Amino acid sequence: MRLEGKVAIVTGAAKGLGAEMAQLFAREGAKVIAADMAEPVYQAENVEYCKLNVTDGAACEALFNYARDKYGRIDVLVNNAGITKDAMTRKMTDEQWDAVIAVNLKGIFNLTRHIGPFMQQQGSGSIISISSVVGVYGNIGQANYAATKSAIFGLTKTWAKEFSLKGAAVRVNAIAPGYTMTDILKTVPQDLLDKFAAQTMLGRLGQPHEIASAALFLASDEASYITGQILQVDGGMRL
Repeated sequence: MRLEGKVAIVTGAAKGLGAEMAQLFAREGAKVIAADMAEPVYQAENVEYCKLNVTDGAACEALFNYARDKYGRIDVLVNNAGITKDAMTRKMTDEQWDAVIAVNLKGIFNLTRHIGPFMQQQGSGSIISISSVVGVYGNIGQANYAATKSAIFGLTKTWAKEFSLKGAAVRVNAIAPGYTMTDILKTVPQDLLDKFAAQTMLGRLGQPHEIASAALFLASDEASYITGQILQVDGGMRL
């Protein structure tokens, strides 16, 4: 029960990594608000669904106010919501660029701008943003996605400094997952999956529960002296 008595908000929590984290946090004792545009594909005790478009600043503020007023505290925020709209740079449209920036980057800002300062006043909290190895290494056809996932590194280090001012024990970290077997990868041909696996030192793809376990660690008091860090959970991925 590493999160017993804590309140957590997880975005992009209807399925995939977000769903895995929301359910794991709840099993570890947290009251979880699972925020997403779509309804969750699961039901779990102590997980409350909230419809949220992270690009809507007013809606993000309303979610913050709701959680604060209902629980009186917010201990964990996981910025997980994200999309892809891939294209080679020469063919990428304004719509593809703007949509990914809005969700993957501004969406993180929209919630953290309220919850981070609240945690600072509260005196404690853990903010975890989900980046990607694409933000570390780049990837052909994903200039928009790579830009947002790299930007998370700068936000993480900046917020780690800002929200710990005046002695507040607010920790801000990021996770950069490697290729992980979510529903998206299940549609990828096996030969490509084998290629991705061969790029790792462990010779396999990641599983959602392995990313969720890393998030649980960073959310818990076990990581009480870790902040401003980028944790690559990628099986030792190499170019």
